[in-house]
Amino acid sequence: MSKYLFGFLGILMLFTSCQNTQSDLSNEEGVSESRAQKSITLYTHRHYDTDKEIFAQFEEQTGITINVVKDGASALINKMETEGEQSPADLLITVDAGRLVDAKQKGLLQPIESDFLRKTVPEKLSDSQTHWIGLTKRARIVVYHPEKVDPEELTTYEDLVSERWKGKLLIRSSDNIYNQSLMASIIANLGEEAAEEWARGMVANFARTPSGNDRDQVKAILAGEGDIAIINTYYLGKLLNSADPQEVEAGEAVRVFFPNQGEGDRGAHINISGVGLAKHAKNKEDAIRLIEYLASKEVQERFASANYEYPVNPEAEASDLLKSWGDFKEDSLPLVKLGELNRDAVVLFDKVDWK
Repeated sequence: MSKYLFGFLGILMLFTSCQNTQSDLSNEEGVSESRAQKSITLYTHRHYDTDKEIFAQFEEQTGITINVVKDGASALINKMETEGEQSPADLLITVDAGRLVDAKQKGLLQPIESDFLRKTVPEKLSDSQTHWIGLTKRARIVVYHPEKVDPEELTTYEDLVSERWKGKLLIRSSDNIYNQSLMASIIANLGEEAAEEWARGMVANFARTPSGNDRDQVKAILAGEGDIAIINTYYLGKLLNSADPQEVEAGEAVRVFFPNQGEGDRGAHINISGVGLAKHAKNKEDAIRLIEYLASKEVQERFASANYEYPVNPEAEASDLLKSWGDFKEDSLPLVKLGELNRDAVVLFDKVDWK
């Protein structure tokens, strides 16, 4: 009888041990799965040290790892298209609303569901279906040589075709997305016929064949190649705070003018860097958590102070440098128009032989 009892107890102990082992394995798998979920894959076109620092702080605060994949905007969008459902991308960050519109039109994004973001980011800076939202703002404005240009003579983008600016205007080439979006805004605000006339007048006033980036336009003013230039505001901030004395000299050689500020006028053209939620995001909840972090007051003010970009969060303050340029009226055109009219802008550029 005792032999049967011991045998029964042995079987019971073996069964219990197997159950515990199975439970331990399940727990380990659960922990492993939980850890695997605590990561985000971010495709980004931005290349700033500020972003690296902000991402590191997010990782430290949340325990969520950010896997950053950097490339040009077009390359990243093409990569997402090619990868399809197998894409590891959770988020796409790029500059210019036109590129985000392109990503949405190609079916690469999905709505970002967040009450915080809906309340925080102004509607005009986001996709109407929240497939993407703005993270930072830049204004595309005029800078001028104060000893050669009377700021009282500067008024609007449209007036830059005036005869008095002939041979004095500096700007990037037509294949630049910032110029394409500026042109799209002109088409949206003035109509295609007036936009073509404006573009022809701009070409006639070029100081040289368009070349270089926005910083190069400012350097060309210092070099005496032209008197006025169209640039994005944050590039001037980069020049003024550069480690290169020659770049600082170029930045100090110009002054800022915001066009179209008159009563009843539309305001200066603005654009954004922004973020879209990938359609096949595997870590959607954590990805949205990162977007909310980037739109928070604290982080928005870091973008403003370290990268000279305007905050999209109304509660965040602009940096002292941005404040020194003064307040300005922004064009209220929904930024989705910049993407919708991009092709029209490119065709128009070719039509007027804007190099």
